Amino acid sequence: MRTVTLEGRGAFDEWRDAARSLLADRVTPDQVRWQLSGEGGDLFGALLPEKTPVEAPSGTVVPKGFIEAAEAAICHSDPDRFSLLYRILWRLQGERALLQVSSDPEVADLTRLIKNVRRDSHKMKAFVRFREVEAVQAERRRFVAWFEPDHFIVARTAGFFQRRFTDMDWLIATPKGSAAWNGQELKTSHEPALRPEAEDETDELWRTYFANIFNPARVKIRAMQSEMPKKYWKNMPEASLIPDLIAGAERRVAEMAERQASQPPAFHERLQAQWRGREDSEPSADLPPLEQLRQEAAGCTRCPLHCHATQTVFGEGPGDAEIMFVGEQPGDTEDLAGRPFIGPAGQVFDEAVAAARIDRSQVYVTNAVKHFKYERRGKRRIHMRPDAGEVAHCRWWVAKEIEIIWPRIVVALGATAYLSLTGESRPIAEVRGMPIPMQDNRILLVTTHPSAILRMPDPDLKARSLAAFRSDLADVKRLHETLAAS
Repeated sequence: MRTVTLEGRGAFDEWRDAARSLLADRVTPDQVRWQLSGEGGDLFGALLPEKTPVEAPSGTVVPKGFIEAAEAAICHSDPDRFSLLYRILWRLQGERALLQVSSDPEVADLTRLIKNVRRDSHKMKAFVRFREVEAVQAERRRFVAWFEPDHFIVARTAGFFQRRFTDMDWLIATPKGSAAWNGQELKTSHEPALRPEAEDETDELWRTYFANIFNPARVKIRAMQSEMPKKYWKNMPEASLIPDLIAGAERRVAEMAERQASQPPAFHERLQAQWRGREDSEPSADLPPLEQLRQEAAGCTRCPLHCHATQTVFGEGPGDAEIMFVGEQPGDTEDLAGRPFIGPAGQVFDEAVAAARIDRSQVYVTNAVKHFKYERRGKRRIHMRPDAGEVAHCRWWVAKEIEIIWPRIVVALGATAYLSLTGESRPIAEVRGMPIPMQDNRILLVTTHPSAILRMPDPDLKARSLAAFRSDLADVKRLHETLAAS
């Protein structure tokens, strides 16, 4: 029987050197007794004399994954960790894929040790609270902290604090070792440390912060104690507030309910109005015809699109406009605001209208489809093109708008608008820029939709398309001037 004595405070090198020596001598796991220095006396006895490293014997299999796993597991406080690691290392000489067998009992034990160490390291990062003490150097502030880990993770976790708090001197003391940074060198020790006594104004800041982020309506005591176990509370200044905050949670929720807004948000109200049957939406006979039509359209259920859209987005502009623009459908921005052409495509449209010297306030803008059609991708609502059936359902509204407004020029922005106005499905290139006669001496002009320009990935193509769009609107302006002079 071979006895191996280790300090056992998270140092991987001492176990590695011992394991190499055992492998070199072909000592089987059942012939090894692992013990901590000072067992039977001081568990944390003096360090053993430094040993000369032993090279691993020829043919030894030490996968990189095992080294990383062993470096973590050796930090665990389980006294059987040394024996477990050596048993796995011995088996790896014949079972090269052993670490991939998660159902193996010893591999499962190794995984458990690693998870516990990583969790303890995470808790240290989350629950260390620094307190300022008198600085040795005037140009650098100095802080100390006390933490009580379950495992020997101080040296393993110290690098995190060095990277995050490199501009100050600090010391983290624990019963399982300490770490210190002076701006130039990170020092760690495995020796148990005494708790430093220090208090500063930061304690009150922590309490103020925690009291303000505490949500009494979402108190789940078990979940909270799982993430912030009670063993850490005594070293965290804000934890002193927890019992009172929990005890008063029910009262604070009631107070929050009394202070909540008496009216629902406008967005919520618009959604709910659709499902109340629109009892109050009967158009008044005293309103102008266009406004009556707008109110009637607000309760439209002609196609399924109304089920998911926020609201009907009706046309906008003077009731006697001589130029009427018809787009495809409202986008995400328009759906939320209830107004057409105010999103990104609307900005392109407004700029082109201004460039053509058309007074935006004197034209009427609307869409072939009055509800936003989309599909969800995560939190985003992505535009979907309306199909022919949905366009057909909304043609009645567009026809009514034309009948009331009586425009002399109608401009179709895109193929969907052209389909709505003519009942024909044709490529835009075949009809673009061509005056098309309509009923009642009305003229139809066709151009692209500004959203199509925005979606073009090629910058050169986008620039040419934008120039062509502006040219089409300039033609609309010239046609309007010709008709006005005749």
